[in-house]
Amino acid sequence: LEFALRPLPVGHAGTLDPMATGVLVIGVGRGTKLVDYLHRFPKTYDATFLLGHQSDTEDITGDVEFVPDAKQPTRAELENALPKFLGEILQQPPAFSALKVDGKRAYKLARKGKTVELQPRPIIVHRLAIKRYEYPELQLEIECGSGTYVRSLGRDLARSVGTEAVMSALRRTSIGPFHLQDAKVPEDINAENLASSLQPSLLAVADLNRVELTTDQVDQLRATGVVFDLPIAVERVASDAELAAIAPDGRLFAVLTPSKGDRWKVKTLLG
Repeated sequence: LEFALRPLPVGHAGTLDPMATGVLVIGVGRGTKLVDYLHRFPKTYDATFLLGHQSDTEDITGDVEFVPDAKQPTRAELENALPKFLGEILQQPPAFSALKVDGKRAYKLARKGKTVELQPRPIIVHRLAIKRYEYPELQLEIECGSGTYVRSLGRDLARSVGTEAVMSALRRTSIGPFHLQDAKVPEDINAENLASSLQPSLLAVADLNRVELTTDQVDQLRATGVVFDLPIAVERVASDAELAAIAPDGRLFAVLTPSKGDRWKVKTLLG
């Protein structure tokens, strides 16, 4: 993959846990300018947990221990507990995480045996459903916002029904409009098939309103970074609004934000 992409710049939209598989969106060339937009999309996961177990990492990569006399919750108990973890909730991040404590990664401190105390953080869980339950295995489908620790979500769900859990498998199935069935295995990409393997840059801003530019407006944006007389009134949109500007050939040309009067200015230029 590195050979196929060189010398294009490359940037990825977040990381996956070491044991995780699935979708990881990579920006290539000018697409690296759109990586930050990807964090706005919800992410979907298939996650499997072992109830009645616990570990320092909250997954099976750590020191896993069986919990003696652990409660075996019924499916009904688990189903009844799910609504507590929907919407905006506070989550205690795991000690083994990439979050920083006094400028140092929490997992590095935890590996040295130091006590790591991380403050609860707000997260958003859009959907949480049980796909399969055969004790001790619990498989969940989770749709959540950026910053959510799936292993900690399983931990808290288990504790809410009187037991513990460790994550045994994790697969990210989508990031917004980017889905697993459309993903490519990095080892299968080469210089010959690179172009056909790329997804349209428009997918990265799929949540934005769109406007089609004329050739003259494209030239104006290239020359001055601003454009006038778009069919969207500036005074009717929020000051932080964004607009996906589409070139006459159908590709994403720029992301625009409102300026003074009827003027829109370039926030991100793809060209």
